[in-house]
Amino acid sequence: MTMPADEQPDLSQASDTPVDRAIDLRVVDSRELLRGDREVLIRHSDQIYRLRLTKSGKLILQK
Repeated sequence: MTMPADEQPDLSQASDTPVDRAIDLRVVDSRELLRGDREVLIRHSDQIYRLRLTKSGKLILQK
């Protein structure tokens, strides 16, 4: 999924920091993960995590 041009970070002052290198990472929109729900379970190896959207619009990941 590609970010719309108006949402992409300004890289004009880019340096070699971890944040700058992260631009090569895949971006997944939270709406794509939640698909209209307020929480989703994520399996990672043999563990289950809960990703929850709060009333204030923040995301919480719990083990």
